Amino acid sequence: QVQLVESGGGLVQPGGSLRLSCVVSGSIFSISAMAWYRQAPGKQRELVAVIQRIGSRNYADSVKGRFTISRDNAKNTVYLQMNSLKPEDTAVYYCNADVLTLTRARDDYWGQGTQVTVSS
Repeated sequence: QVQLVESGGGLVQPGGSLRLSCVVSGSIFSISAMAWYRQAPGKQRELVAVIQRIGSRNYADSVKGRFTISRDNAKNTVYLQMNSLKPEDTAVYYCNADVLTLTRARDDYWGQGTQVTVSS
């Protein structure tokens, strides 16, 4: 079993910052890509940022220059630092991890989501 638990969401004013965290636990052999997605009301879930085990990163155009994804492989944790937040960043943010388990099964796992609301 593999579990992902996100934290750090909340209400913030436009221009503010938040830092999301996601801890992956369970029967983990290794984790390759880790990512953050978001889903706003009435919209499809979209990729925000992804980071590979070796550290290479990619971002959605809408967050480039404002968001930074990072990871701590020793702690099986991925972070999303969000600066200069805008009302259009309001969404439920989901953590995703590509996990190879101790039984050598590989699968995508998701967290339960954390709400980020940007409003004055």
